[in-house]
Amino acid sequence: MSLNPIDALKKVMPASQEVSAHCDGPCGVYDPSSARIAAEAALSMTKKILALEVPAASDKQAYVAYHNTLSRYIAIKEEQAHIAKTELLVLWTDYFKPNHLEQVPDLHDKFWKAAKLCSAVKVEVNQEKAEALMAAIKEIHEIFWKSKDRKVEWYTAS
Repeated sequence: MSLNPIDALKKVMPASQEVSAHCDGPCGVYDPSSARIAAEAALSMTKKILALEVPAASDKQAYVAYHNTLSRYIAIKEEQAHIAKTELLVLWTDYFKPNHLEQVPDLHDKFWKAAKLCSAVKVEVNQEKAEALMAAIKEIHEIFWKSKDRKVEWYTAS
């Protein structure tokens, strides 16, 4: 009679010991900067979309180039807003624990609103909402680093 794969592994591997961690990954893997970078790219694309000048429909080459550029800006804006949302959700669900709610009782509301802003930035071309997303991520940045008893300056590329 052959062993099932799990029993076979138990025979060749040494006994393991139980371990625990305060988060799902090793310390240092979580950082709100990835959400900031993505949100900043979405803000940049929003500004570029709003600044585009629509050419005369009679200028076919310019009209095609306009639509090509617009399509690319929209695709990048949506992709980056989605990345920002994913990064925020991972930070919210994997890093922050119940003890953080004692320090920041409205933590869930802050993340929920930031995630909703990511959706709004995807759906709309609205600079105010894109800037509100940046502000929400800045607040989360400050909460995150405070939870680690560290001061990390907020900065943007633009």
